[in-house]
Amino acid sequence: MYNWLGFTQDKLNDVVLTPSYVATLLVKLARVNMDSYVWDFATGSAGLLVAAMNEMLDDAKEKIQSPEELQKKSAKIKAEQLLGLEILPNIYMLAVLNMILMGDGSSNILNDDSLKNFNGNYGFDCADKKFPATAFVLNPPYSANGNGMIFVEKALSMMEKGYAAIIIQNSAGSGKASEYNKRILEHSTLLASIKMPIDLFIGKSSVQTNVYVFRVGEAHQKDDVVRFIDFSNDGYTRSNRKKASKNLRDTDHARERYQEVADLVRFGKSKLHWLTEKDYYEGKIDPENGADWNQTAPIDTVPTLEDFKKTVSDYLAWEVSNLFKNQSTEDDRLGK
Repeated sequence: MYNWLGFTQDKLNDVVLTPSYVATLLVKLARVNMDSYVWDFATGSAGLLVAAMNEMLDDAKEKIQSPEELQKKSAKIKAEQLLGLEILPNIYMLAVLNMILMGDGSSNILNDDSLKNFNGNYGFDCADKKFPATAFVLNPPYSANGNGMIFVEKALSMMEKGYAAIIIQNSAGSGKASEYNKRILEHSTLLASIKMPIDLFIGKSSVQTNVYVFRVGEAHQKDDVVRFIDFSNDGYTRSNRKKASKNLRDTDHARERYQEVADLVRFGKSKLHWLTEKDYYEGKIDPENGADWNQTAPIDTVPTLEDFKKTVSDYLAWEVSNLFKNQSTEDDRLGK
């Protein structure tokens, strides 16, 4: 279906579908559970909503013992707790088909402009009823204002509480979207900034992306701690060979690493295992800046006692080596 719709070959658009494992990460970062109401303002093929639906259904299976109650809850999740908007008609068609094939949560997939026309309500027969969103997930078109942060600003401003996780060009956090970012921080807290692998969208895009995680409904304070994570090594090895049987291989505990990132954002440094302390940094941002969201762990340039000992050791070794060389040269000159 992806090839049949034709848009993947169109270099004039910026449709880049989210890998399923990244979609699952975003859903976990947005703390989706069986009672969440999840929406996506640029839903594309609905991959993020499919991931959210699966997470919600799995959570329901774990918590609900009665088969009848589980069936009711599952039906409600699919019919009432997911909402997606997609402006492009052909991709909207893909989103609806995808949701049907993956379990039919297509009840509220709307072919509409989320920035101009959407008022926060359900669609179709329930167009007069507000969608009580508690989780927002997004991979926006990068050509939109603020690299796509315009979608984030609108969605979070329409939520009273909850969490959000978005994947976006990292330039959005370093200056390209500073005005949007400052307005977002007036009502939402930045919890984490995660630098993703540069080859994440290999074959479709080579831009550097970051994942930003928010708690909605609380203005960001200057003393709020932000968790900065360098996830450049996510454990996957990627290639873009057309004849390859598999272009994505787990070569270094990728599944465990993705779970670790979700745990680090929620629980902090105590969850470090596969990642190192160089990959994790707790810092602060200026809510009035909007361009300081992509920080890295500071490099300690103060020499330690071990550094001093090594320097002295290296110097002494060099001196001894020179003495032997000079002695050897002198012996040769005297014919010894």
